[in-house]
Amino acid sequence: MSSGDNQQLQTLTKPALHEKEAVELTERVFGLKVSEIRALPSYDDQNFHVRVTRKEGTADCADDYVLKIINSEDSQNPELIEVQTRIMMFLNAEGFPSAVPHLTKDGNIMSLESIGTGSLTKKYMVRLLTYLPGTPLAKCPTNPQILYEIGKLAARLDRVLSEKFHHPSVKSLHRGKFIWNLANVPLLDQYIHALGQSEYCEVVSQVIQQFKEKILPNLSNFRACINHGDLNDHNILVDCNPASSPERAQYRVTGILDFSDMSYGYYVFEVAIAIMYMMIESKDPLSVGGHVLAGFESIVPLTPEERGALFLLVSGRFSQSLVVAAHTLQLYPENQEYLMITARVGWKHLVQLFEVGQEVVEKIWFETADAYASAAQA
Repeated sequence: MSSGDNQQLQTLTKPALHEKEAVELTERVFGLKVSEIRALPSYDDQNFHVRVTRKEGTADCADDYVLKIINSEDSQNPELIEVQTRIMMFLNAEGFPSAVPHLTKDGNIMSLESIGTGSLTKKYMVRLLTYLPGTPLAKCPTNPQILYEIGKLAARLDRVLSEKFHHPSVKSLHRGKFIWNLANVPLLDQYIHALGQSEYCEVVSQVIQQFKEKILPNLSNFRACINHGDLNDHNILVDCNPASSPERAQYRVTGILDFSDMSYGYYVFEVAIAIMYMMIESKDPLSVGGHVLAGFESIVPLTPEERGALFLLVSGRFSQSLVVAAHTLQLYPENQEYLMITARVGWKHLVQLFEVGQEVVEKIWFETADAYASAAQA
């Protein structure tokens, strides 16, 4: 997910290249010979899985990449795209499974390309990223082991960026009214009309009001950092060491995707976002938070103030995902399948959180997380 740096969500110009055009673009900009290409799902950019052939001695070898064509709005901010790409390169060098760019023929990490004809011509930023192996976590049954590992991964990622990443353009991650920054839940007031007159509208209104009253006045009590901002189950790739049952499967993270929602935020934002997305496909969603939190706190223990905000932050991220998807669906009805991934069960989970109540949910999460900590000290 991306876009929406301004207070108003823009009517985005999502790229709409045909496969033949994507092949020509890859060969012209990157100087590679494409042997296979297929479209990949995306929110507001356009992605292709590209296989290229190259000579190694006398043999033909194949390499896989993702051709990423950024929407026209975000393409107007090359500084932000560059720092996101530099972060991916930095994390890869630090041992994280993140993609790195293949350089253009001119030796650059990205290229601004004019695509279209006549008055329909628009400029799009284009990158070619290494293709990461693995299966999206959304396609795998989760268990406590992988939930813990994802919490740990989220904390490690935020900490290493905050402590070791330096770049002149890092200031561009202060994204103001970026709709996907968790601090901007109150901006949903402008888009809640997309829900119509439904019970969901009332729930989101409650979230927004409580967020204004309980979260915004306390942001200064949270520890700041750089957030990935979108560690959802489609942006995490895994491989699995099969066991006799899914509950005993041992997963290993092989890829972290989509750095387009990166911004300055807070450690507690990252763990809240991870908890929310890990709840989506879980058969026992209320239990998820404790395992993710335990992994996160094994690296970055939360303060009492941060723990106290977690319930509303998770609810806020549900609201962001659901309201923005409903709004974007009105703009791009042809992208319904991808846009409604979260909505299929997300509303049920958000309503359940409020029906069960903050006190009970926190008890489940914190007792689970504290049990991990006690076991580690034993």
